[in-house]
Amino acid sequence: MLYVGIDLGTSAVKLLLMDGEGNIKNIVSKEYPLYFPNPGWSEQKPEDWYEQSMAGMKELLDGFDKSQVAGISFGGQMHGLVILDKDDNVIRPALLWNDGRTFEECDYLNNVIGKEKLSEYTANISFTGFTAPKILWIKNKEPENFAKIAKIMLPKDYIAYKLTGVHCTDVSDASGMLIFDVKNRKWSKEMCDICGITEDQLATCYESYEAVGTVLPEIAAELGIPETVKVAAGAGDNAAAAVGTGTVGDGMCNISLGTSGTIFISSKNFGVDKYNALHSFAHADGSYHLMGCMLSAASCNKWWMDEIIGTKDYAAEQKAIDKLGENHVYFLPYLMGERSPHNNPNARGTFIGMTMDTTRADMTQAVLEGVAFALRDSFEVAKSLGIKIERTKICGGGAKSPLWKKMIANILNVKVDVIESEEGPALGGAMLAAVACGEYANVEEVAAKIVKVIDTVEPEAELVAKYEERYNQFKEIYPACKPLYEIIK
Repeated sequence: MLYVGIDLGTSAVKLLLMDGEGNIKNIVSKEYPLYFPNPGWSEQKPEDWYEQSMAGMKELLDGFDKSQVAGISFGGQMHGLVILDKDDNVIRPALLWNDGRTFEECDYLNNVIGKEKLSEYTANISFTGFTAPKILWIKNKEPENFAKIAKIMLPKDYIAYKLTGVHCTDVSDASGMLIFDVKNRKWSKEMCDICGITEDQLATCYESYEAVGTVLPEIAAELGIPETVKVAAGAGDNAAAAVGTGTVGDGMCNISLGTSGTIFISSKNFGVDKYNALHSFAHADGSYHLMGCMLSAASCNKWWMDEIIGTKDYAAEQKAIDKLGENHVYFLPYLMGERSPHNNPNARGTFIGMTMDTTRADMTQAVLEGVAFALRDSFEVAKSLGIKIERTKICGGGAKSPLWKKMIANILNVKVDVIESEEGPALGGAMLAAVACGEYANVEEVAAKIVKVIDTVEPEAELVAKYEERYNQFKEIYPACKPLYEIIK
């Protein structure tokens, strides 16, 4: 049988076709616009997601036996607010995960409602990117739109609705809304009351590997697939990427170098970082995970290459970097503000340490190292909880860079396992679809079957020592700059 994984990303939707043995048969990507109507705002049109997802599925399945398609599932950008009216029409463009307009609402949630209560209700505190403060922003700033809301959804769930007619979500994606009781895997009545919404306005919540329904007859006809094709709930992009990299079960780690950057630690047990510097979410495998998320990761390198030095030849720029652990230039990668562990929407990208002999290669190196140092910030929080991590998987666009993987191995002092497929959320979505269709008994079984480690980047003692000194300098820069960010915002 064949399974479709749909990774609804920030810049494009990636679609992957997998057979029951885990062989990837085809991959298609379709881009759509991103809108920045005001500084710090970030929006997309859900209609664009659906249009490109359908176009992508047609291209993905072209030339294959469509009668063999058994299931579809998702990984998707988290936290985005999609609101529908009583006729299921989109009310306004979606507010995305990297939208920073909700600082007033976050202040209200964290300091008036209080972080302790938020953590008690949801296992997390408020970040500007989360969904609950977005709902409050609509309530406060666009009351006419708030009054029209019949359903509140997340990005990938809008696609699932269009395919099935079912308003659904999954536990991992719901965990990032700040309306979900993570420990008990259900909606929080207290948070619904705080946001001024009812549970009826929220989608039905499923485990990631559960089927929510089958494709609508008109969808089946348009795509040429059977009406029996099951659609599974899927997962938030990071949980789906964790499935796709085999980061399931207890004590496993994955680093994702996508538009955003994450460090993801799976756990059989529910747990909360007492400072709430890391997110505590439900996992797509039926258990839980801790996650540190930085808003700009591979996007920092893209910004530096495309917008500042004006090149698309990323590999050529990295070839000039040959003195690891010796760079005197530092870069704080906070181009969209920052989440873990600083939770500061006013933070900004910052270079420091340049001299007259600083080269273009030094600046490029600083960008790559800055992302790795920022990932270590979250890694240090996990270590403070007594979590011992000796190795990690890696995925995302940035994971294609051998240099970046080497930096991460030595800056974090962990073994970095490279897997055969770095398709992350799209592969994870296809794997969840296979579980939903009964091809595999559970998520751990499908991960053990499909995910294969093909290489390991080992840390080098001398380089680890050099980077330890550099990291100790790096971690002093943000506290020094923080007061300035309040002035120059």
